[in-house]
Amino acid sequence: MDDLIVGADGRPRCGWCGTDPLYVAYHDDEWGRPVHDDQRLFEKLCLEGFQAGLAWITILRKRPAFRAAFADFAIDVVAEMGDDDVERLLGDAAIVRHRGKITAAIGNARRAQELIAEAGSLDAHLWSFAPEGRARPRSFAEMAATTPESTALSKDLKKRGWRFVGPTTVYAFMQAMGIVDDHIDGCWVPER
Repeated sequence: MDDLIVGADGRPRCGWCGTDPLYVAYHDDEWGRPVHDDQRLFEKLCLEGFQAGLAWITILRKRPAFRAAFADFAIDVVAEMGDDDVERLLGDAAIVRHRGKITAAIGNARRAQELIAEAGSLDAHLWSFAPEGRARPRSFAEMAATTPESTALSKDLKKRGWRFVGPTTVYAFMQAMGIVDDHIDGCWVPER
């Protein structure tokens, strides 16, 4: 895969998005753009957990179904889900039907409530792990799968009882939510 590719519109983009219109739109409009909304941050942590072992494009294609199944990832609504909801979700072919990931999303909503009560918001806590003054990578080879910051955030969340939040999953979350800017140097997306 090339580090940068030039799209039909003449814009250079990070090569991972390829030419799939859904992936290109995700790259251009969402990935790496700073997000400070607790509900969207929670959604992305859940979806990154569901993505474990799968390609992100699979989750991206299923995202509308996930949003419908999990009440648009409203933290308080997901936290109230119980055994009947788990069984309903296991029967929903439009999402990833993995009991451990489904129960983790519900449990993580409860942990999110606790964290919000403690820190005031998910945003405040999660962004407190942002690295200082990092330049964009010049190539994919310069990107790590984990960083000291993602490892620290992963340990923090696990200590609080969160599941499916390993350092690699957390780093992918940090990249997607703009906590780090890993657009390849030369990508048209403006630096944050």
